[in-house]
Amino acid sequence: MKHIDLIRHLERSGCLLLRDGSNHSLYLGPDHPAATVPRHREINDFLARRICRALGIAEP
Repeated sequence: MKHIDLIRHLERSGCLLLRDGSNHSLYLGPDHPAATVPRHREINDFLARRICRALGIAEP
């Protein structure tokens, strides 16, 4: 999955960017669980599903 597609999915689902790091970005879910998103062009589909589960949103 492309990084930008995952970010769009997170933002449409109500997640907020808490902070940007050099290698990862930290996102807060709608109910305030947090997850880190790597800043790579391609993100493994398994990792994308795991990030969505950690944030408590629907999988892409």
